[in-house]
Amino acid sequence: MTEQEIRALLEEYRTGAVPLEHAVRELRSLPYEDMGFAMVDHHRELRQGFPEVVYAEGKTKEQVLQIMQALLKRSEANVMATRASRETWEFIRPALPEAKYDVQARIIYVERQTAVTDAAHKILVLTAGTSDIPVAREAELTARLMGNTVEACYDAGVAGIHRLFAHEKQIAEANVLIVIAGMEGALASVVGGLTDKPVIAVPTSVGYGASFHGVTALLAMLNSCASGLAVMNIDNGFGAGVLASKINRMR
Repeated sequence: MTEQEIRALLEEYRTGAVPLEHAVRELRSLPYEDMGFAMVDHHRELRQGFPEVVYAEGKTKEQVLQIMQALLKRSEANVMATRASRETWEFIRPALPEAKYDVQARIIYVERQTAVTDAAHKILVLTAGTSDIPVAREAELTARLMGNTVEACYDAGVAGIHRLFAHEKQIAEANVLIVIAGMEGALASVVGGLTDKPVIAVPTSVGYGASFHGVTALLAMLNSCASGLAVMNIDNGFGAGVLASKINRMR
């Protein structure tokens, strides 16, 4: 429930449009809802501007559905569940016909609001390779559902540096950049040296043995020579999308 919706509810009570019992019932479940297996945070949208996001991995498909239904009932905003399997999607689909599923991002989402906060301020997502696209899609879709204009450039890694320079215009125009790379993770440092805008680096688990499932890229990004690089956890496209959205909305 947003601040505007709370004000509307209180105004309806003041004018007698809704009874006291109804207003109390609505406000009682505002902070959180105890579902037995989850404490759904309905207050998060008021505090952070976006409803609680469901992390589907590790939850049963029934639990994911019930949490999403609770969020949809209490909010008019977009609702999403990350790291969702196709099996969970097939189970949820009949119960939530308005929901969609992005296979690469592994996100189930209900998009109610498509308005962009500020189309002039863009988020650019860059990947080093095609294998990094699933993490990029998670970042892109997260940022878009949070009300941002998002562009993407794939397969622009340092193994063919001329491919990156082909995107100089997009890099210059972006307000925030998300750089996603596996292997040795060098792309983040290169991009960090080309722009004065915030750069969020996401290491991926793409690579051979000594990449240690993304640890090599993570350490390379943490030790970047490019000043002020923000580094997310391995494969955390969602976290990058959220941070990029928060930065992009600051004025």
